[in-house]
Amino acid sequence: MTGIYARQLPVRFAPCTDELLSSWIIRHAAFYAISPLAMLRHCLPEMLSLRTADLDLTEDQVDRIASMFSIDPATVRRMTFTNVPQSSRRLIAGEPRQSCSSCLRIVDGANIILRSQFLGWRITCPLCGGRVQTIGGSDRPSPFSGYHKAALIGEGMLNDEAEHGIQNWLSPSEIARLLLMRRVPKSFPDRYEPSSYRVLGVIIPDLDDVLKLETRELPTPASPILPLHLRPALLAGVAIVQRAGPEMLSMLRGHMMGENKARFGNAIEEMVDCGRQSRRSSQLHLI
Repeated sequence: MTGIYARQLPVRFAPCTDELLSSWIIRHAAFYAISPLAMLRHCLPEMLSLRTADLDLTEDQVDRIASMFSIDPATVRRMTFTNVPQSSRRLIAGEPRQSCSSCLRIVDGANIILRSQFLGWRITCPLCGGRVQTIGGSDRPSPFSGYHKAALIGEGMLNDEAEHGIQNWLSPSEIARLLLMRRVPKSFPDRYEPSSYRVLGVIIPDLDDVLKLETRELPTPASPILPLHLRPALLAGVAIVQRAGPEMLSMLRGHMMGENKARFGNAIEEMVDCGRQSRRSSQLHLI
């Protein structure tokens, strides 16, 4: 035990609320005038990147960092995405996507990076509840402001799943994946562009026309992080499907045709089966 405490850093900074582990490491590295990766590897020599530390730490690695910085392991864990389930990780960006102008923190001249800046389901700040803004870009007014209340419910559902492991009959993040699948409508509208149609457009009819005007790459199940002006539509769709239940998925399937309809049906069956198995596993764990 003496050896462990001998390695503790002489100067340590308290983490800010919602601060990301790599941000905290970067602040210590600046104080000790070394690179952030060198600071991290001083604690965990096997680590290859700060991103890996943010996403995947074992219990042993959490304990070693906690010992080095003389801090509670639970605090270290809360600064990472380690406990976020795999289904939600598609919605964690590789770099900060949004920020809250009211909750920006600067310590010793350095911007504090928050976990919530990476979360693709957030439209509000978890610290103050205000609306977040796109980093480094000008935000457009959302054409889906009429769905704001439903979007807030969807945001809460996705957050509860990712941060607390709470699900209902189907994983909210898997619902988001279903809603971003391409849709082949039964009747082709004028100027039909296949890439512009998503299953979500059945629930949020304005979406089809909005996506036709998008100049950037459109969202997909594999890359579901939407720009902020589109995000309320997906969040509202998640809330609507979650509240409506399995019958809503059957209705959505009826709006497609051919192979597209079959793929959607197969995806539904796979997700529902996985949901049942997950619930059985949780119930057995409680016995």
